[in-house]
Amino acid sequence: MSQNKPPSELQQAVSALHPYFRQAAWFSLFSSLLVLAPSGYMLEVYDRVVNSRSYMTLAMETLLVLAAYVLMEMLEWVRSEVMHESSLALDRSLSHRVFTAIFEANLKRLPGGTAQPMNDFRSVRDFLSAPVLLALMEAPVSLVFLVLIFAISPVLGWTAVVSAIVQTFVGWLNERSTQPPLLAANRSAMAAQQYADGTLRNAQVIESMGMLRDIHRRWINKQREFLGLQAKASEHAGFYQAISKFLQNTVSSMLLGLGAWLMLRNQLNGGSAYMIVASILGGRVLAPLVQIVAQWQTVVNVRGAYGRLDNLLASVPARPPSMMLPAPQGKLQVESLVASAPGTQTPILKGFSFALQSGEVLAVIGPSASGKTTLARLLVGLWPAANGKVRLDGADVYTWNKLELGPHMGYLPQGVELFDGSVADNIARFGDVDQAKVEAAAKAVGLHEFILAMPQGYDSPVGREGTMLSGGQRQRVALARALYGKPAFVVLDEPNSSLDEQGDVALASAISKHAAQGTTFVVMTHRTSVLGVADKILVLRDGQAQAFGPRDDVLKAINEAAAKAQQAATAAT
Repeated sequence: MSQNKPPSELQQAVSALHPYFRQAAWFSLFSSLLVLAPSGYMLEVYDRVVNSRSYMTLAMETLLVLAAYVLMEMLEWVRSEVMHESSLALDRSLSHRVFTAIFEANLKRLPGGTAQPMNDFRSVRDFLSAPVLLALMEAPVSLVFLVLIFAISPVLGWTAVVSAIVQTFVGWLNERSTQPPLLAANRSAMAAQQYADGTLRNAQVIESMGMLRDIHRRWINKQREFLGLQAKASEHAGFYQAISKFLQNTVSSMLLGLGAWLMLRNQLNGGSAYMIVASILGGRVLAPLVQIVAQWQTVVNVRGAYGRLDNLLASVPARPPSMMLPAPQGKLQVESLVASAPGTQTPILKGFSFALQSGEVLAVIGPSASGKTTLARLLVGLWPAANGKVRLDGADVYTWNKLELGPHMGYLPQGVELFDGSVADNIARFGDVDQAKVEAAAKAVGLHEFILAMPQGYDSPVGREGTMLSGGQRQRVALARALYGKPAFVVLDEPNSSLDEQGDVALASAISKHAAQGTTFVVMTHRTSVLGVADKILVLRDGQAQAFGPRDDVLKAINEAAAKAQQAATAAT
């Protein structure tokens, strides 16, 4: 027995807005009915005022119609405010979720890990107060107008019905002709934007090697493809929009002429004034459809944005609430670890285990592409393991709520990233700045005196991506950030790649000092300066553990193996 598919997360969020939609629909109903006020005013002027020649009647009728206009505009304003509030409600319910989904998709290398879903979310949110949605709400009132036209004359009524059907058919043709090129244009626009973003990130390389002309030519090609598709969609939309407006104008005149013909045959109910009323009502019947056709590109764009956003939220489901765990002490267990990069099946780490006690320092060494950076990402819970576990104090690091674990964790990635803000903000991880802890972390890495010499001290801005600092200074600030608050577990991936000799000494001293206070360290390194403070060494090669144990024992085994290899090479020659 088949079961209905449960609503998606985005569908549930939109369904929660139904109270707003119902309120706006009622306001649309009453404001649309007030559109009849000019017709009623015209009939009263022709009937009462002209026949009675009363100035008082004219004044009262005029005041009534003015009051109707004021009420209609007030209802329109309230309706727009209701729909604006619905967009704010959607933002409150989903903005954080969309942001975290983008963040996790980027970590897992899934589609959607860019800024585009945030643009899609803004498109969906803004659509709630867009004119085309308000026109959709006004469409049911057209049935009331049709009933009134039928009351004047069935012939005029059926003419209006046929016109509405033709107008709907024009809208369907507009959909068929504009959707494919418009969706393709959106994809091309996103590709061009991503290409431009990548160009800006690598501006130094492009400028230094004279690549700007060729890079610009490629971007221009992508941009022209986008503009060409957009122009094609606009041409189709403009063509059907013109047809739609032509139909609306034609129907109004047709109903007027047909009403006159019926009047001459004495087949028009209500007299001559009602042929004008029928003409006006016929235009109002088609008005919502005309506006929908005119705004159909917005509908197509929002539909694409909605689909992409829905897919992102489905591919990165919200994490269920977990039980709060006690603060870790730094005891690490790696159990039969097998892992690959997200989205791939090729294993990078191929099954090994080791354990560290609180306060121990592990140096992970090995050639490039041996799996050191992958191991670092698994140790801090960024990537999931295909098999095995990484446990900190017995708890799975990957499933541990990072908002709880983060303050007790330090991480320095291979590619150092600082964020626009002050030095103190970056060291304090953009939380509440505890100046004493910030200075303690800076002193631990030998950065305190340098920061004090800056124009604004710890309040000095680092610039976008830390451009106000040198490579070594950025690395030290990032190292201070990793050590901020004396975390229980710290992972450093090539922490001395940009450091000079003085920086190496400060790094070794910081590791030794914090390890003595109970912090567990795992340091991925190519350089030997860190080995002096390591308690244990793990040797990785091709994703496998070649050796693990106390530092001196592993180094001795490595030296003996190197000596044997040298002897064998000498004997062979």
